[in-house]
Amino acid sequence: MINRKQKLLLLKLLSLFSVVRGYNIWVIVLAQYLASVYILAPEIPVHHILFDPYLFAIVSASAIAIASGYIINSFYDAEKDLINRPTKTMLDKLVSQRFKLTTYFVLNFLSVIFASYVSFRAVVFFSLYIFGIWFYSHKLKKVVFVGNFVSATLAITPFFAVFLYYKNVQPVIFVHALFLFLVILIREMVKDLENMKGDMAQNYKTISVVYGERTSKIVISLLSFLTLIPSYLLVTTFEVGYMYLFFYACMLLMLVFIVFLWKSSSKVHYLLLHNILKFIIVSGVFSILLIDVDLVLNRIYN
Repeated sequence: MINRKQKLLLLKLLSLFSVVRGYNIWVIVLAQYLASVYILAPEIPVHHILFDPYLFAIVSASAIAIASGYIINSFYDAEKDLINRPTKTMLDKLVSQRFKLTTYFVLNFLSVIFASYVSFRAVVFFSLYIFGIWFYSHKLKKVVFVGNFVSATLAITPFFAVFLYYKNVQPVIFVHALFLFLVILIREMVKDLENMKGDMAQNYKTISVVYGERTSKIVISLLSFLTLIPSYLLVTTFEVGYMYLFFYACMLLMLVFIVFLWKSSSKVHYLLLHNILKFIIVSGVFSILLIDVDLVLNRIYN
């Protein structure tokens, strides 16, 4: 049996895990490694990639910087989240704001330490990334559309760090990145529809607050149609192996998404739309495994 003190400690650890969204970070780490193996460095043996200390340092620096970013974002959004997500916020409040800030600075320091193992340029890159996350959370998040655009850009930046490491400039990589960027941007705008009540109360200048739900839905629909372009290119122009099944499914799902978007009018509806986009992102990570199964198996066993 655990005593009251141990139970409180466990709850605080769970609270901290909730604040830094540990589940999201693990998905990003997995995505970085899978992208390295299948997309960015397909000519390098798998075990060399998996046990590359420099790649490990880059992925670790990314994961830690993202965790610190969630903390500072939670710090600035505390009042808004209390309105939009009261249950989660009460759990998060088990960890004090002072402890969150201390953890934030410690994590930033650790991120730079990991980056220093790679190169001075990596230190500069992650220092700018950390600053960008803070500036977004402190200032840009409340600016119409700019906040959404910067948030989506920051979300794909860790993949850009791995891209710079391997220096692979093939067009297929940019098309993959464009697809991911658009889906994340759409998700950010759907979150604004989902969180309108808190955004209005805290004076966040989102498209849905400033111009209304209809305008927000029009922009989201246009962005959703734009995702069809990279999806189509990836299945017709580039070699993506069996991953073409994922992109065909995405094209169909995005059309369904648009139809349901225009029928949505409540927080529950927008939450469902948000989860559809999360499903696309997470399933996309695992679908990377389908790019060239035979080639990767040969690389593992030869």
